Amino acid sequence: MTIEIGGPVPFTLQPLAVLLAGMVLGARDGAMSMVVYVALIVVGLPYDARGLGTAALMGPTAGFLIGFIPTAFVAGVLVERGGERVWQRWLAGVAGIIVLYVCGVYWLKAYGNIHFENGITWAEAWTAGAAPFLVFDLAKALIAAALTEGGQAFLRKR
Repeated sequence: MTIEIGGPVPFTLQPLAVLLAGMVLGARDGAMSMVVYVALIVVGLPYDARGLGTAALMGPTAGFLIGFIPTAFVAGVLVERGGERVWQRWLAGVAGIIVLYVCGVYWLKAYGNIHFENGITWAEAWTAGAAPFLVFDLAKALIAAALTEGGQAFLRKR
């Protein structure tokens, strides 16, 4: 048995929010904001994309949810260390997306191996959890890169 393409992982704007958290708030605060987000899910609040609460952390998308934390951190660190231009911030966002995909696809493969009799291959995990979203997530990284400077300026005024 195989996983449906695009089935277990919904299309959301969450990666955009995660990248913005890291890029605008910085590595530490961006990652901490994602820790708070995941903690709210852990205590049962239905803040995940499907409104499942704690159950989302036991399902096929758990790796992506947990991956939000290092994603925000990596994007934030890279912007802090050299994100003066939009293209540099976009590359930081792409690095964040790579981290997100590593976490999410790894978990999706493990989940598939537990829940399907013959398991799933890495290609099936990639096809179900990342491939359908790649172009959109690269665009989200560009949007985050373009909004970062304005977001940082807004925070400095407060």
